[in-house]
Amino acid sequence: MYVKKSLITGFAAVLLLSSCKNDRKMLDALADYNHLMEEKGYRFGDKISLPKEVTDRAERISVSFGDRETSVLTVDPEFFEFGNNEVTFNIRTKDGETLNQDATINVFTKMPEQNIAYEIVAEYPHDPENFVEGFFIEGNTVYESTGLKGKSRLIKYPLGSTVPSLSEKQAPEIFSEGCAVAGNKIYQLTYQSKKGFIYDKETFEKISEFPLPDEFWEGWGLTYDGKNLIADTGSNDLYYLDADNPSKVVKKVPVGGNKDIYNQINELEYHNGFIYANVWHQPYILKINPATGEVTGRFDFTKITEEHTKNNSEHVLNGIAFKGDHMLVTGKNWPKIYEVAVR
Repeated sequence: MYVKKSLITGFAAVLLLSSCKNDRKMLDALADYNHLMEEKGYRFGDKISLPKEVTDRAERISVSFGDRETSVLTVDPEFFEFGNNEVTFNIRTKDGETLNQDATINVFTKMPEQNIAYEIVAEYPHDPENFVEGFFIEGNTVYESTGLKGKSRLIKYPLGSTVPSLSEKQAPEIFSEGCAVAGNKIYQLTYQSKKGFIYDKETFEKISEFPLPDEFWEGWGLTYDGKNLIADTGSNDLYYLDADNPSKVVKKVPVGGNKDIYNQINELEYHNGFIYANVWHQPYILKINPATGEVTGRFDFTKITEEHTKNNSEHVLNGIAFKGDHMLVTGKNWPKIYEVAVR
């Protein structure tokens, strides 16, 4: 009897060891696959074709996204969005085991961005003390939100001048961020103070303050499309805000490139049906389809950006405005504003 029990126990141990080894092989194969695909990326409609080491031993496979889950292994926009998607693969093996593995699924656009040709047609002086966070123009008047604690302010000045015709300084603890005009009001975000300000456009009298939406951990760029304010928080997401209640998010649109995630989208400008965006510490301005979030084009300002960042890497490209069909671009502590004609 003792020998029989020992044989049964030993056999069970062998089966358990074999099952553990198989489970390990499955998870290792899945990890290798996920690592490869994280670099390669997916497009909407792609199948998630897991390796045979996984599918041959799986009874059921699903992908979960927080409290949501699907067993359809296709990159469907109902579940996935452009950029990083943090998911968990859930595998029920034919042996009755449940295996889980976290993964990042990167989703890119199907069409590559167009490289947009341009010509610099004019240069204007810009105050090199201005750490630009928000930037737009109406007529010949430039409006600017400058950042850094103790130096933040809202200013306006004639294009070609560096002397403000009006200035509103922020409290020392405020780090100002993006700004946009909607009607006779200027909206301004703050970096980490969890609030924004609304001013009278003509006088800069502060009308009110508002809490940033709960979805925001920081405030970055801001623009207006004629209906909604559009903001970003330093990720690849654009948030549409109710202009009458800017604490309310109307919708979120993730931004996607063909090979790039474009995290840390910064200063924004809406013009003729497209959103134009800086990317923090990148010499590019993106042209974004607001309906889909797809980056359809990209301006490469490497040459002028390198000229201004060679002595300080924080003096990045960050300022977009439109003067008719010409684009105005500047950056943090840049001594120039460049007028650009699209070819």
